[in-house]
Amino acid sequence: MILSVSRRTDIPAYYSQWFMNRLREGYALVRNPRNPRRISRIPISPEVVDGIVFWTKNPIPMLKNLSELDPYLYYFQFTLTPYGEDVEPGLPSKEEKLIPAFQALSAQIGKERVIWRYDPILLSDVYTVEYHCRRFYEMAEKLSGYTRQCTISFLDFYRNIRGSLQTLRISPVNQQQMMEIAKRFSQTAQAFGFTLSACAETTDFLPFGIAPANCVDKDLLERLGGFHLCLSKDPNQRQACGCAASVDIGAYNSCRNGCVYCYANHSRTLVEQNSKQHNLNSPLLYGEIKPGDVITEKKVASSAKLQYSLFET
Repeated sequence: MILSVSRRTDIPAYYSQWFMNRLREGYALVRNPRNPRRISRIPISPEVVDGIVFWTKNPIPMLKNLSELDPYLYYFQFTLTPYGEDVEPGLPSKEEKLIPAFQALSAQIGKERVIWRYDPILLSDVYTVEYHCRRFYEMAEKLSGYTRQCTISFLDFYRNIRGSLQTLRISPVNQQQMMEIAKRFSQTAQAFGFTLSACAETTDFLPFGIAPANCVDKDLLERLGGFHLCLSKDPNQRQACGCAASVDIGAYNSCRNGCVYCYANHSRTLVEQNSKQHNLNSPLLYGEIKPGDVITEKKVASSAKLQYSLFET
């Protein structure tokens, strides 16, 4: 099993101590997003977890606890963009805090295990094509030597974020703009020695050397771990998504980053209410078990084939 921590919320930034408590206990409880009275009890011991994928915009609260992850194989998807507080109001300074955090994380765990995410790419009167190309170059220069890969994607206009996007006069990225950005980003990536991939995009960027991304990356975990993983593509993601199957232990409407493009939060009020219900010692990310809740043990197992045979390469 691959553990996703988490597409739904920034656990390293806001709930890292809760996560460490869950590792010590060996399980987590996760409410079904579509049927909240149904709860899955998910074992997360090293015996069943083949790898952990962390998704974060700010790993700083977790840096001091990385030694506790030694029994696990893991890597980080670290989103680092050049947006200001108008788009990402909950984040600390990119220059003073987050770029140094990226460098520190890479120095601790290795550059192959820190994937730079420059996404989503959105356009407005402020955030133009030229702005992105210039800032991507500047950030790439500072992250050169600290990562092997950068993943990009272009903004999807989800229904629950359209109001915020209109307020900031954010517009869809057209095909010509996509190709221009892809071409120039590719040139920058080549100059600084890392590869580019595109997350869940239907446009073909291969002419620029940009392959489709596998953010939950079976191949990467196999290289890091020296084993085969018997896993298929995740059936719960979009058709263009290349991720391997994983189990997510996060919860929607709980991320306090406040990014205007976030699909995982439906309202600020809900986020505030749920965050107040967070308990470090609860097996749930927020709230408690209630009368009428049905808890079911999720059947999980390691998918790793630990030894290569003589006939495999």
